[in-house]
Amino acid sequence: MSETSVAISDMSMSAGPCSAGTAAPNFTCGLDATLKVIAGKWKPLILYFLLQGPNRYGALKRAIRDVSDKVLIQQLKELEADGIVLRTDYKEVPPRVDYALTPLGQSLAQALEPLCNWGTENMAEMQKLFAERDSWRRR
Repeated sequence: MSETSVAISDMSMSAGPCSAGTAAPNFTCGLDATLKVIAGKWKPLILYFLLQGPNRYGALKRAIRDVSDKVLIQQLKELEADGIVLRTDYKEVPPRVDYALTPLGQSLAQALEPLCNWGTENMAEMQKLFAERDSWRRR
């Protein structure tokens, strides 16, 4: 057995919030469950903007630059189906719909806040690294 496989084996047996021993049958660990809910390029940003309060579709579309209507609608529907987002249709003309986080969604969005803070604190360094990576690709 290689050192890498021993280290991975040791990690999977360690106790902690993501320990494999507490996993549900469909998930490897708690992190796996979380990643399945937030999988999708735009879902973490949707959660971030909804953490600030309920938003209408148009406000989310403007806040999340570069997302297509099709993908934003699809990801909102998935988050709603997963019990993370609540869609309220006011049955008005013109149509008015807004999106808000459920209590489960609030707890998930709050768990993502440290990642946002890390990104903010390291943004300049990440920009340099991505620029360097792009220059490698052009060679």
